[in-house]
Amino acid sequence: PLCDGSHAAHNQETGDNVGPLVLKPMGGAGAAAQPAPAQEAKKELRVIPMREVAKHASKGDFWTVIHGHVYDLSDFLPNHPGGSAVLEEYGGRIADEGFDAVHGISVIGENIPPEKLLGRVDEADVKRFLKQQAGAKGKPAKPAADVRKVHGDKGAYVGGDWIDLEDCAESFNISGGSGCREGKSAKCKTCPRSRSRHAAAKRDGSYDVVIIGAGCIGSAIARELSKSKASVLLLEAADDVTQGATKGNSGIVHAGYDDKPGSVRAKYCWKGNQMFPQLDRELHFGYQKNGSLVVAKTEDDIAVLRDLYERGQKNGVKNLRILDEAELREKEPHIHPDARAALYSPDAGTLTPYEFAIALAENAADNGVEVRIRREVVAIERDAASDPGKGGRFKLTVKHWEPQQVAQRMFGNGPKTLPMALFAVMSLASSLYGQQLVDAVVPGLTLLTCCEEQAGMVAWGLLGVANTLAAVWALGRGGRAAAEKWMYSPSKGTELRGMAETETVRADFVINAAGCASDKVAAMVGDTSFQILPRMGEYILLHKDEGVKCTHTLFPTPHPKYGKGVLVQTTLWGNLILGPTARDVMAKGADGKYHVSEDVAGEEGRNILGYILSKCRNLVPDFDASKVIHTFAGARAKNTTGDWIIGPLAEVPGFFNVAGIDSPGIAACPAIAEDVARMLADRGAPIQEKDPKFNPLRAPLIVPKNGWKGLTLSKKDPWKEKDPTKNVVCKCERVTEGEVVEACRRSLPIDSTQAIRKRTRAGMGHCQGDPENYDCEARIAAIIARETGLPLSEVGRRPWPASSMLRTRIIGDGDRKEMQELSASSREYKLHGAA
Repeated sequence: PLCDGSHAAHNQETGDNVGPLVLKPMGGAGAAAQPAPAQEAKKELRVIPMREVAKHASKGDFWTVIHGHVYDLSDFLPNHPGGSAVLEEYGGRIADEGFDAVHGISVIGENIPPEKLLGRVDEADVKRFLKQQAGAKGKPAKPAADVRKVHGDKGAYVGGDWIDLEDCAESFNISGGSGCREGKSAKCKTCPRSRSRHAAAKRDGSYDVVIIGAGCIGSAIARELSKSKASVLLLEAADDVTQGATKGNSGIVHAGYDDKPGSVRAKYCWKGNQMFPQLDRELHFGYQKNGSLVVAKTEDDIAVLRDLYERGQKNGVKNLRILDEAELREKEPHIHPDARAALYSPDAGTLTPYEFAIALAENAADNGVEVRIRREVVAIERDAASDPGKGGRFKLTVKHWEPQQVAQRMFGNGPKTLPMALFAVMSLASSLYGQQLVDAVVPGLTLLTCCEEQAGMVAWGLLGVANTLAAVWALGRGGRAAAEKWMYSPSKGTELRGMAETETVRADFVINAAGCASDKVAAMVGDTSFQILPRMGEYILLHKDEGVKCTHTLFPTPHPKYGKGVLVQTTLWGNLILGPTARDVMAKGADGKYHVSEDVAGEEGRNILGYILSKCRNLVPDFDASKVIHTFAGARAKNTTGDWIIGPLAEVPGFFNVAGIDSPGIAACPAIAEDVARMLADRGAPIQEKDPKFNPLRAPLIVPKNGWKGLTLSKKDPWKEKDPTKNVVCKCERVTEGEVVEACRRSLPIDSTQAIRKRTRAGMGHCQGDPENYDCEARIAAIIARETGLPLSEVGRRPWPASSMLRTRIIGDGDRKEMQELSASSREYKLHGAA
C-alpha cells in the first residue's frame, strides 16, 4: 500500500510529462507548510511495522511510506490530482526508489499536513517485508512453524539447549536413570494404591523428616534430602503430586531482575535460575532457555525498564540489556506496533511445571523417599516426652482419603467395637513389652483388618499376636476408627470426594511446604504470624499453530501492585499460552480481617477470557483467539508478610516453614531446597551422611518422534499394533502405549488418566481427548487398569469443568466464535480484584 515509483497514471491524468507529482496542501493556498522531517528527529518517531502499514490499503484507509516515514493519506490522495489512479492501480504495491528520487523531502514536508505523519519504518523490517512480498509472487516462503524447534518433535531441549533427534539417545533418553531400588535388572511393578513402593520409616515406625506438600517446593526439598541417608516421608493431600499451584502456572524460570533487592525472593531466584541447566541434564523434564522480554511502549515504560535493569544488577542477574525497537522487532516480528524497547534477559527459561515437579518427586522416590498421596494433615502435636536436643518429636494426624468405591474396598465398613476385656489385655501388653511391640508395628497393621470375631479369637488364642495388636493400638499407627466422609479441593472447581481413615505419623522434623494451605499447617503448631491470600491466575491455551507468534516470553511493563502482568509465550510443547490474570480472592473487611471477595469469586468467565485476550493483544495483536483448545487456572500463595517465609520456627524447634511461595517460586525452588537442607543439618537433622547409592539421573517418559515415522494408528482397533512403542494411543500428541506403560511402572502411584496426562501429554492435544476423534482417554484408562490390576471403574478420569472457563471440554464452532467476539480490539474489560 505504498506509492509506486511509476507515474504513468499521474502524468496521464495531469498532462504533466516532465515534472514530478505535485502535492498541493489540503488546506488551500494559505495553509502553513510542514518543514521536512529532520534526520536527527527520526529516532524519536514511533517505529511502525510494515505488516501494520500493509493493513491500510483501501481508499478510505490508506497509509504510505515516503523517505522512510509513514503517512496517513486516507483523506489526502482522493483530493489530490492523480491520487485516485494511485489508489486504484497501485494500491497494495511496494514503492521503489523512483518515487523517493522524484519527490524530495522538502516537497513532502511542504504538502502533507504534520498530523498525517504517523511514524517511521525500520530498514531491516522493510527488507524483510519486501523479501516476503517477492516470495509471495513466486514460491511461497516457508512458514515459521516449519522451522520451529518444538520439544519432542525431531529432538528435545536438554539443559536449556536443543538436541537433534540423532543425539537424543545419548543426551535425552538416557540409560542408567534412577529406577527400582532393588536394582536395574529387576522389572519394576506398579506402586501400591496411593503410595510409593518404598517405605522409609525407621525401625520404630517414625521418620527423620516429614515434608507436607508435593508441589515443586516440597518435591525439590525431598529430592535434595534423598541425597542423604535420612528417612524422609513426602505427604500430599491431593490425588497426585503437583496438583496445587505448581500445576496451574506459566512454567517460567525467571531470571530475578523484578524482585526487590534484599528480599527473600531476590536471594534465591537468580541462584536457582542458574541451577536449571544441570538439573535438567540430570532429570530430563524438558527445559528451554528461551529468554524473556519486558516490552515498553512509552517513555514512562522505558524508565521502568531502566529501574528493572538496575534491580537486576543489584540482585546479581547477569546478561541483562535493553533492546531498541529495531532489535526487538528482529527478535519478535509479531510484537505490537507501539512497542519501542524491551528489557532482554537471555537466561530466563520455560518448562512444563507439572512435568518438572513429577521428575523431582520421582527421582526422590527412586532414591529412598517414601511418598504418600491422598494424605491431608489435619493436626500436628508436639510430643512432650521427646528429647528437645533432637529437634523435637511431632505426631501428625493424617486423613487418608479415597474415592467412595475404592474406600469401601480398602477400608471396609470400619472395625466393630472391641470388647473391654481386649482393651485391657492390649493395654497391659503394651506396658509390658514396650520396644518389642514397637518393632512389630508393621505386621500389626495387617492384622487390624480382621473383623471383631476374628480379632478376638486371634488375640485370646495367640498372646504374641495380641501384644502386637496392643502396640499398634497404643501408638495410633493403625487403630482404625470408622471411615468418615471426606472432601478435598486441590484447585478451583475441583472437588475430590470420598471416605477417609485416620493415620498417625511421627517425625523429628516437619517441613511445611503446603502452598496455599501453608498458613493452616503453620497454625497447627501455634504459628499465626502470616495468612495466605490466594491470587487467582487464569490462562488461555491456543493451538500449536499459534505458537509461531512469539519466541521469547513476552511481558508488559509490570504493574506496581499486581506484578509481572498478563504475558504471552510459546510453551515448551509449541502452544501459545495467554495469561495469567492476577485476581486477589481475599479482601480486608471492615472488621480488619480478610474475607473471600464475592465480586472476585463470582466474576463471569466471559469477562475473564475477554480481559486476558485484550491484555495479550497489547503485546501480540495478531493471534487467532478461535484457536483456543483449553483454559485453566491456578492460585498463587500470596501472603500477608509480602515476602516468602523460609526457615525454622524459633518457638517450635524442628518445625520449618517454606511457605507463601509465589512467583518466581519455580525458578527459586532448587536453591531453596539446597538451603533448607543446610538449615536442617545445622539443627541436628541426620542428613550430613550422604547416600552412596544416590543416583541423580532420571530418564524422561517421553520419546521424541520423527513425525509419524515408525508409528501406527488404528481408530477402530486400539490394540491392533502389538509393539507398544509403535502403538499410538493419543493421536494429537503421538503418545504411544509404551510411554503410558512406562509411566505406570515408575516410582510414583498412578491410578487416573489425569496422572498419565501430566506425565505423557496423552489428552493434552488440540482435540482434548474427544471421543469422536480418537478417544484416547478410554485407551489410557484401559492400560492403567491392565497394568495396576484396578477395576476399570476405579480408574480416575479427567475432572470437568475443574478450573476451565469454557462451556464444554470439546471445543465447538460456537466456542470459537465466542472467543473471536471476546477478543475484538474495540472491547475493554475490567476485573474485580485485578489491575
